Amino acid sequence: MTKKKLTTTGGAPISNNQNSITAGKRGPVLIQDYQLMEKLAHQNRERIPERVVHAKGWGAFGTFTVTDDITKYTCAKIFSEVGKQTPMLARFSTVAGEKGAADAERDVRGFALKFYTEEGNWDMVGNNTPVFFIRDGYKFPDFIHTQKRHPKTNLRSNTAKWDFWSKTPESLHQVTILHSDRGIPSTPMHMNGYGSHTYSFWNKKGERYWVKLHFKTQQGHAFMTNEESKKAIGESRETYQEALYGAIEKGNFPKWSFYVQIMPEKEAEKTQYNPFDLTKVWPHGDYPLIKVGEFELNKIPDNYFVYIENAAFSPSNVVPGIGFSPDKMLQARIFSYADAHRYRLGTHYEMLPPNRPLSGANHYHKDGQMRFFNNFEENPDAYYEPNSFNGPEEDKELAEPPLRIDGDADRYGNEDDDDFTQAGNLFRLFNNEQKQRLFQNIAEEMAGVPEKIIQKQLELFDAADPEYGKGVRKALGM
Repeated sequence: MTKKKLTTTGGAPISNNQNSITAGKRGPVLIQDYQLMEKLAHQNRERIPERVVHAKGWGAFGTFTVTDDITKYTCAKIFSEVGKQTPMLARFSTVAGEKGAADAERDVRGFALKFYTEEGNWDMVGNNTPVFFIRDGYKFPDFIHTQKRHPKTNLRSNTAKWDFWSKTPESLHQVTILHSDRGIPSTPMHMNGYGSHTYSFWNKKGERYWVKLHFKTQQGHAFMTNEESKKAIGESRETYQEALYGAIEKGNFPKWSFYVQIMPEKEAEKTQYNPFDLTKVWPHGDYPLIKVGEFELNKIPDNYFVYIENAAFSPSNVVPGIGFSPDKMLQARIFSYADAHRYRLGTHYEMLPPNRPLSGANHYHKDGQMRFFNNFEENPDAYYEPNSFNGPEEDKELAEPPLRIDGDADRYGNEDDDDFTQAGNLFRLFNNEQKQRLFQNIAEEMAGVPEKIIQKQLELFDAADPEYGKGVRKALGM
């Protein structure tokens, strides 16, 4: 087989890739050695900004298959018939850790799916938990600051975390999940995924339904204790990548079952809890799980950087038949995720290989950095809209029904919300051994935290269930 010739980035063949050009055998390097400059300059630019959150991740390609008919709820073509298959990309991640963090740390896991549908990309950007720490995107930058490094010590701060949580009662539900057995899944394959937010479906009649998205692992659940996590990290910081890559390479393709909870539009006005509150779940007794399909991950990307590091998931990527809701956190993420990608990957990030819709894209975005695809050269007169030169046009038949929103514009708080019942209900589901591990996990993480912050947090545990606060106090030796 004939070997390819090494060339410059301009395509010119290279005669010597071992030595720089010098003035004599022992003389200084000459600046005319443009290939030396080129190699060093490229190396300086091999890293792009890491994600502010979800920096450490693992991913694979797969296939989604519809197994049950939900067309009465949504006209999205991805669900149009039983047996229909759609190619997809999944990325799992930790939230707080940087790109070099250990995989097996106690943290919420990101669970992001990109479906390459015939009507464009649909991104499901969720977590492995059905709720989150806050209900309003206005608090998100502050919350993430507490999960990152202290400005003076440059260390992660348990004091900052517990201070924020103790002053933010809405966090209690997620705090309980994080410090339970579910806080450290053994591998990406052994955890559920959730849309977490309330989204909406709309059907061909223009009827809207509120929806929660659930992805249940078919591998069963497996979790690590703190001690098991420390041991795993001591042996390898890449346990998740090793597990996911190894399973797929061996042909053990992981699968998840896809379910939805459906709430008729008008019922949102009658629930005792706010159905758009990201810190709340919908009781399954009121809104049972409805099977939709399953997905299988069956292909490791040929190049991690190209397909996983460059993958850009955003809740703003929806298709006809799938819409949003008044969920405050969702509304904030619709903007912030796409904007993060524009900063991290560039203006035209959606045309990079993992983000490019298989259905094609026709729009009037113009120029900018890395405009490496058609820039109106095929039809140069149609570079604005509306135009008389056969450019892409809107399709009024795909119009979404109006999102009914009542009330005056104001910065509404949630002081009268119940932040304790659901957290307490979750706590009461745990058996004694699970409760003891919860108490111990919390106590270990509170080491060194100021007494006044601990006392504030204990009051929240007490409000959820007196046994909860009592158990943590005992674990703390109080």
